[in-house]
Amino acid sequence: MEQDTLVIWAIGFGLTLVTVVPVVLRLRHKERQTDALELKALKYGLHEPASLHPIVDPARCIGTSTCVSVCPEDVLGIRLGQAIAVSPARCIGHGLCERSCPVEAIQLVFGTEKRGVDLPRVKGNFETNVEGLYIVGELGGMGLVANAFEQGRQCIDGIARETGEGPEGLLDLVIVGCGPAGLSASVTAASQNLEFVTVEKEDIGGTVRHYPRKKIVMTRPVTVPGYGKLSMREIQKEQLIDIWKEVVKSVGLEVATGETVAAVQRIAPFHFRVTTDRGVYESHRVVLAIGRRGIPRKLSVPGEDESPHVVYSLREPEAYSNDSILVVGGGDSAVEAALALAEQPGNRVKMSYRRSSFSRIKPGNHERIEAALKQGTIDVLWETAPVEIGSDHVVLEDQAGARTEERADCVFVFIGGELPTDFLRSAGVEIETHFGAP
Repeated sequence: MEQDTLVIWAIGFGLTLVTVVPVVLRLRHKERQTDALELKALKYGLHEPASLHPIVDPARCIGTSTCVSVCPEDVLGIRLGQAIAVSPARCIGHGLCERSCPVEAIQLVFGTEKRGVDLPRVKGNFETNVEGLYIVGELGGMGLVANAFEQGRQCIDGIARETGEGPEGLLDLVIVGCGPAGLSASVTAASQNLEFVTVEKEDIGGTVRHYPRKKIVMTRPVTVPGYGKLSMREIQKEQLIDIWKEVVKSVGLEVATGETVAAVQRIAPFHFRVTTDRGVYESHRVVLAIGRRGIPRKLSVPGEDESPHVVYSLREPEAYSNDSILVVGGGDSAVEAALALAEQPGNRVKMSYRRSSFSRIKPGNHERIEAALKQGTIDVLWETAPVEIGSDHVVLEDQAGARTEERADCVFVFIGGELPTDFLRSAGVEIETHFGAP
C-alpha cells in the first residue's frame, strides 16, 4: 500500500515537473524580456506616452501574454504574471493588443492624468456631435495608415446604411482630404455608388507628402474597395503615394486637388454647405479626413512670419546644399529632417531643442542621431529655444536666460501640429480633452 502511494506521488510529481516547470520558465523568460524593454524605454524616454497608448486592468488580466505576442512595437511586457505597458510612447494605435485580449483587459486611451490630449468629440460610427458630420483618420487621433484606411471604409459603409436624408438635389457627401483616410472613404463611396466630391488642398497623399524623401511609412495589409489588397508592411512614402495615384486612376476617382475648404456650415438636418476657395458644395453629409499635421505649430517669435527661410516641412532634402541650417525640435520629424539635411553636400546642420536629451523618439532614430553627433555631422544645442529670427541668423535663449546668435540660412521648425480648433468649432464640433481614462 505504501509502495502504491509512493508511486502515485512520484507520478504526480513527474506530471507537475512536465507541466508546471516549462510554464514557470517561460514566464521568467518573458519577465526578463520585460526588464530589458523597460531599461530601453527609460533610456530612450519611451516610458511616458505621447498620445494613444494601452492601459491594462489588473483586475481582469489573466496573463495569457497574447497581447505581448501580437504587438509588433514592443509596447507591452509581462510582470508578476500580468501584462503591463513598458514602452507606451511606441504605441501606434493599431489595436492588436486590445482585440487579442480574451477578457477585454486592455483599452487604448489618449493622454495621461498629467498630460491631456485635445480631440474632437466623435461617436463609435465616427459621427461628431453635429449630426451628419464625420471625422476619420489623424484628426480623430488615429495616425496609422492602415487604421486611417479602415476608418474611412467603416465610416462610409455606415453612411451607406443610414436612412436620414435632407433636401433633394444635394450631393450625398463631401469628403475633405485625400490622405489615407480620405482616399479610403472616397473609393468606398465610389463602390457604394454614392454621389460625392473629394476636396484636397494639396495633392493625393495629403500630409504624408510633407514627410522627408524616402521616409519609411509603417503600415499593414489593407483591402481597397474596387482595387484589391495592398500587402506592403513597410514602404517608402514615394512608393505609397504612387500606389495611391494608381488606386485613384484604377477606380476612376476625380479628386479636386489644390482646393482648400474654408468653412463647413450645417444649414438644416442633413444639409451642409461646404465653402472652398473655388466655390460652394451642398451635401447631405460631410466627412473630414484632414490631418492634425496639416496645421504646423509655430514658434510665435519675432521675425518668424517675415522670414521666407522658415519652413515647417521637408520634402526634398536635395534642394539644400552648402547651407547653415537650424532644425528646431527634438521629435522623430525633427531628427529625421536633420539627418536627411546633414547627408547633403556642404550643409552645416544644428538642432535647437528645449530639453537636455532626446525622448520619445524611435530607437532607430535615436541610434542614428547619436552616431551623427559622434561623427560631428550634426550639433545639438541642448536646452535652448529660438526667441528671434533674422534674415540669416537665429537668436537662441537657454534656460538661464543667456542669448546667443546662430548663423542660419534656413530654419526648419518641427514642434508638432495644432488641432484646427477654430475651423472645427465654427462647424459646431465640440473639443474634448482626454486624460488617459478609458
